[in-house]
Amino acid sequence: MTEGRPHAGTNPYLRGLYAPVHEEITAVDLPVTGRIPGSLCGRYLRNGPNPLEVEDPAAYHWFSGEGMIHGVRLRDGRAEWYRNRWVRSDAVAGQLGEKLLHGPRHLDLDFAPNTHVLFFAGHCLALVEGGTLPYELDPELHTIGPFDFHGTLPGGLSAHPVLDPRSGELHAVAYCPAWPYVQYVVAGTDGRVRRSVDVPVGERPMMHAFSLTERYVLLYDLPVVFARLPGAAGHHPVWVPGRPARLGVLPREGRAEQVRWLETDPCFVFHPMNAFEHGPPDGGRGRRFLTVHLVRYDRFFDAASAGRPAPGEHLAHLERWTVDLVAGTVRRERLDDRPVEFPRVDPRRLTLPHRFGYAMHERQPGRDTGLLKYDLERGTTEEFRVPAGGDVGEGVFVPAAPGAAEDEGWVLAYAYDPARAASDLVVLAAQDFAAGPVARIHLPVRVPLGFHGTWVPDHP
Repeated sequence: MTEGRPHAGTNPYLRGLYAPVHEEITAVDLPVTGRIPGSLCGRYLRNGPNPLEVEDPAAYHWFSGEGMIHGVRLRDGRAEWYRNRWVRSDAVAGQLGEKLLHGPRHLDLDFAPNTHVLFFAGHCLALVEGGTLPYELDPELHTIGPFDFHGTLPGGLSAHPVLDPRSGELHAVAYCPAWPYVQYVVAGTDGRVRRSVDVPVGERPMMHAFSLTERYVLLYDLPVVFARLPGAAGHHPVWVPGRPARLGVLPREGRAEQVRWLETDPCFVFHPMNAFEHGPPDGGRGRRFLTVHLVRYDRFFDAASAGRPAPGEHLAHLERWTVDLVAGTVRRERLDDRPVEFPRVDPRRLTLPHRFGYAMHERQPGRDTGLLKYDLERGTTEEFRVPAGGDVGEGVFVPAAPGAAEDEGWVLAYAYDPARAASDLVVLAAQDFAAGPVARIHLPVRVPLGFHGTWVPDHP
């Protein structure tokens, strides 16, 4: 299936490894170098922008392309198929000459989610922020339509919900440029929203993600807000110099007026790694701390880039924030001087203390990129590097078995192979990270640089 191809011009998001692909592909019995672990039975899915048409290439930004899901099916040591499919919003279906799916909407927003994909309560959901509903996909990545949690979702959803590994519930903090609040929602294991809290915030901040602990919800109210730019339609994220940065601490079952706002240094956070609670080292009572591992930018969407940062212009670093709930302070500590993004942990450790984390080493001119594994207790790092001219996306940890140790499993990621001019799904052994892939599953096409993915096991 083909469509009108956008002209790249000088826009970096339409050229090179960012360039969109122009066909939907189905390939079966994929060739493999190495051996796929037998425990990997399921689907690896990843979302990312892949525009159908671009009216003004000079104005196009990576965040605005229609979503395309890239998936690989693994079973019994074989790579059964690769598929890439656009998420069918009505606009996408119309451009492809297909029947419109219609379905529920929030504020009449119709956009093909391009940021994340998640499996919850029997539903595979493509996600984006800003007020758009999730779109549901079937097991072969065809779009079923918008999903409003069986009529219970009061607005849009976040691109970064957190699935509580103990309760099985889904937590999210959603924002919309039209709202004077952010909305904390909790969906039960039946796929219905059971709790919703509107938290008032000024100037409509962009809250891309949040953090969750056993008892608290952490809100990142930072100096990036939505505003109108001269000569541009709609609202766009912009850095506001002098706007306070603060971390909101809301009890999970609390009311909006119970949020406690703690000041911190101006910055922007796209992606936390994880957050958890702990007491003082001596085991004393009454004093409670929160630890947050996250990736921090000094600035983002600033006026110097007219709200459209170019690739590599802004670099982020892994930090540890220690929140003292008695003193009301946030202490920052940089953990790595290398620029990183897309941090992940073992999903079974979300909201709980964790030792290991994974991140993508950001590409810099003249330097290779790769994936990093952090031992946050020992302060050590291992790296899997890709060859010159190659690239790699977010690494997703998959446990070897439900009861396996925290670091006993595999890290999956799409990696571009310049020798083939196509992408591989690489499988790394988490406990032998720097040794390189135990398996490379060779895809027939290039997977453009994109955002976030997930592993959907056959037997959760």
